[in-house]
Amino acid sequence: MSTKKYSDKAQEKVEKVMHEFKEGKLRSSSGDQVKSRKQAVAIGISEAREEGLKVPSKKKKSKNK
Repeated sequence: MSTKKYSDKAQEKVEKVMHEFKEGKLRSSSGDQVKSRKQAVAIGISEAREEGLKVPSKKKKSKNK
């Protein structure tokens, strides 16, 4: 089984976003302050993906429960 790996640049992007989050400067697209650590990580990964950096693909949700 292969492990999924984020590129070094993608890791730096998430690290930068987390730094903003810790300083209380990170804002969501609606302009509200981000208060969730999970949301901050998701924003960092999303921004890295937009820049074309190596990020594992999004998980597919199964339709079966």
